[in-house]
Amino acid sequence: MNPVSNITVRQFFLILLISALFGVLFWNLRFFLPALLGAYTLYVLLRGLQFRLTERWKWPVRLSATVLVILSLAAVLLPFNWAFSMLSDRVIGLFQNSDQLLQNAESVITSVENQYNIHLLTDENIKNFSDWAVREMQSVIGATVNGIGLVLAMFFLLWFMLAEGKKMEHSFFNWLPLRRDNVEYLRRHLNDMVWSNALGIPLMGIVQGFAALLMYWLLGVEDPWLWFVVTFIAGMMPVIGVALAYVPLTLILLSKGLEWQALAIFLYGFIVVGSVDNIARMWVLKKIGHTHPLITLFGVIAGLKMFGFIGFVFGPIMIAMLIVLLRIYHKEFHQPA
Repeated sequence: MNPVSNITVRQFFLILLISALFGVLFWNLRFFLPALLGAYTLYVLLRGLQFRLTERWKWPVRLSATVLVILSLAAVLLPFNWAFSMLSDRVIGLFQNSDQLLQNAESVITSVENQYNIHLLTDENIKNFSDWAVREMQSVIGATVNGIGLVLAMFFLLWFMLAEGKKMEHSFFNWLPLRRDNVEYLRRHLNDMVWSNALGIPLMGIVQGFAALLMYWLLGVEDPWLWFVVTFIAGMMPVIGVALAYVPLTLILLSKGLEWQALAIFLYGFIVVGSVDNIARMWVLKKIGHTHPLITLFGVIAGLKMFGFIGFVFGPIMIAMLIVLLRIYHKEFHQPA
């Protein structure tokens, strides 16, 4: 039996030491993982503009990085601040009129029970639903509160990424223990993945939100902009999507005795807005990049659990990144160079 060379032994212990230190650092800094992921996402979106400002227009690197960080901070926070302020005002109003809300909900459920001869408002179902709602709400709120600190850390990291720019990219991709073709494969797919998720997912919600807003306005729905926000958020969810918006609105209109408005909203949401989703998604996938709906679905579920509201974007990116790494492993070790 051939003895193990000293070089192999030293290499093994060095890799073991590096892995141990990386594991300790990762475990203690895992809170900043979504901030790092978000900073990289914004960096990919802004890197072209940063290079144009510094190379073509001869801006100082730090000045251009500062300007882009401020503009991106405003572009991210202002729309979400408007949406959350609108939703919070309406939620407070619902709690102030909780008795009327419960009466409307009970009337709708009672009519469904009588029509289909089923029992929904049992003590066990109410208790299970209440416990589940409390747990999920606490989880989402906790992740969202932590997300505020992560947003600040994200823009702090983004400034350094923009300031370093090409030097950071060169160092990162040169350190990867991969063949040159796989490094380029990783670089290309990382960029496509970021553009597809960071722009494609919110764009789906915006397109469907404006498509539904027209009908909300024509039918005289109360607070049409509130339902636009609800449709925008629901539109980012694959598979179920905007049904999370127009189905509750249909039930609310039915409880108020507005049968034909409820029918119009349901048919318009099911036929028109659903078709807009399919057409817009095909266009986005063709122009930006392909993201499978299941990746988006499971990514959104995992992202909301881990990161709060910002998980709508970062969750699918993490799952897509895992798939890209698995493909690179196959290319690196199962295909000839």
